Amino acid sequence: MATPLTDSPDGSHALVTGAAGGIGAAVVAALRSQGREVLGVDARPAPGVTVLDVRDAAAVEAFVAQADAAAPIDVLVSCAGTLSNRVAVETSLAEWERVFAVNATGVFTVSTAVARRMIPRRRGVIVTVASNSGRLPRHGMAAYGASKAAAALFTQSLGLELAEHGIRCNVVSPGTTRTGMVERMLADAGSDEEAIVRGDVSRFKVGIPLQRLAEPEDVAQVVTFLVSDAARHVTMQDLVVDGGAAMTR
Repeated sequence: MATPLTDSPDGSHALVTGAAGGIGAAVVAALRSQGREVLGVDARPAPGVTVLDVRDAAAVEAFVAQADAAAPIDVLVSCAGTLSNRVAVETSLAEWERVFAVNATGVFTVSTAVARRMIPRRRGVIVTVASNSGRLPRHGMAAYGASKAAAALFTQSLGLELAEHGIRCNVVSPGTTRTGMVERMLADAGSDEEAIVRGDVSRFKVGIPLQRLAEPEDVAQVVTFLVSDAARHVTMQDLVVDGGAAMTR
């Protein structure tokens, strides 16, 4: 069940998926610092977060309908995501479908449910957190990168269709960010932060020119810019937040 949103100082209400940790939690905190009321959802239970599985289209539609009726959603930020780091020929169909269900279909279900309600009001901002892996090939990340590329292009296409209604849609594409999901990936691969910063020539993986991983707050600050009036003429863009990694290929 949706937790009703109360009035915020600027009258703006936001919905953030993937809010239980990592970038999603940082986005919730950053938006609240702007004076917005924020409803955070996640498939995982967490304090102050409502449980919602973005893969379940019927559950998403029912949730958004209830939440929007209680307080119109002006901002949507899709941060829900899952990782896969298997090489393509070792990726099962089940793994492919699992990754796409969250990273691409989940963006579709939530974005369209919210957009349908934004259109009559002729206002709103949608931001999808994708990945720089969706912009260039990465060894062992074919399914993940493809799912993020799909989410990014869908969001930009949605932005084209919604522009006439005064609704902006943008993408933020982080590089490697210090989250629990990334830390588990590094542990499973027997790698560490220094190796990511340095890069791996044998896998055609360049390092990070700024010499550090992104923090979730680095990504969240870009999101807050895109949903603010400072970005009122910015739509259908994909802003990369990766310390320059994607530019050195």
